Amino acid sequence: MSKKHSKHAKLTLRDGGEFAPNELSFVGAKCDVITNLVAQLAELLKEKIKMGYVDASHNKALEAPVLDVYTYHASSNTTISASVEKSKFNDRIRFSEYDLVCVNGNHFSAKKQVVFLDPEKENSIAKRIDQLDDVQFFIATEEHVDIFDCLLDAYPAYIDLPVYSIQSLDWIALHINSQLEIANLNGLVLVGGKSTRMGADKSQLAYHNMPQSDYAVQLLESLGLDTFVSVRAGQEIEKHKSITDAFVGLGPFGAICSAFMKNPNEAYLVLATDLPYISEELLTLLISKRNSKKIATAIKGKAAKFMEPLITIWEPKAYPILLSYLAQGYSCPRKILINSDVEIIEVEDALIRNVNTPEEFENVKKELKRLN
Repeated sequence: MSKKHSKHAKLTLRDGGEFAPNELSFVGAKCDVITNLVAQLAELLKEKIKMGYVDASHNKALEAPVLDVYTYHASSNTTISASVEKSKFNDRIRFSEYDLVCVNGNHFSAKKQVVFLDPEKENSIAKRIDQLDDVQFFIATEEHVDIFDCLLDAYPAYIDLPVYSIQSLDWIALHINSQLEIANLNGLVLVGGKSTRMGADKSQLAYHNMPQSDYAVQLLESLGLDTFVSVRAGQEIEKHKSITDAFVGLGPFGAICSAFMKNPNEAYLVLATDLPYISEELLTLLISKRNSKKIATAIKGKAAKFMEPLITIWEPKAYPILLSYLAQGYSCPRKILINSDVEIIEVEDALIRNVNTPEEFENVKKELKRLN
């Protein structure tokens, strides 16, 4: 039997709906009710998640502009007037940084739904019952409203879903926030570098009575992280699970992208092997300060000007940004941290001191011996 020909490479797809991995369409109320509710929820959730909203214009006379205009304000408020065709593939890029995208369900569908229980809209709900196959909860627009029979006939399990009053914004916000899962965190130890200045493989240097790559893996695994080592093509690592760098010649940038290529739905704590003073305490601090609302959580020395990209938690939402920088010809992880919304943790510079030469290696070994 001949194998079926495929035109596409077998890549792991990032979770996605019509707009984003986490999306909710609000159905069964007038557009202004939906818009006002989403705006209030965004205010309540702004410290916890980054939220976007998709709606349709009611201006029938509006035409796509000949000139796309971007008007920037110093407050970060940007007004955009552009000719953009709706496409779920382009939309997923456009909304890739959002933790939640809310959708006006009167105009667009989404993977998950919230249904308003407005008696005047029951017939409308019945007509679109097939689109309401993953309702998360209900919002009652008035007291003593039951879940509509048409919904229970089609989906009997909906009887157990919560029903909130439209006035109970705090409870609705709490429910939404509780359902947004933070991406699973893995460890990624970089061992694929050429170590040119050192003249020897830095990952195999022993500061703690074992190769530093083993030490780094041990640290990450002790914190409960499923940990991989990033390797060059042809480089064999028998002790640990590995991810081969698919971006040849791009150094740590390529290693991070290759990890996301393997699983774009999980986060990675990236750790270099030229950091002899790294400790369980420092990594515990980094994990405890993780801010999944931002693209990364990074450590910076107090006297340093910039963050250290190779002791950083990179969130899944960083993957499209990494690739967009690559498309511009940039492959520096630090440049992305500097120009993005990042959580920064400041520590003593000595804790993240790196080693690049044989002289530095010998000096650090002596110093660690004295400290121990």
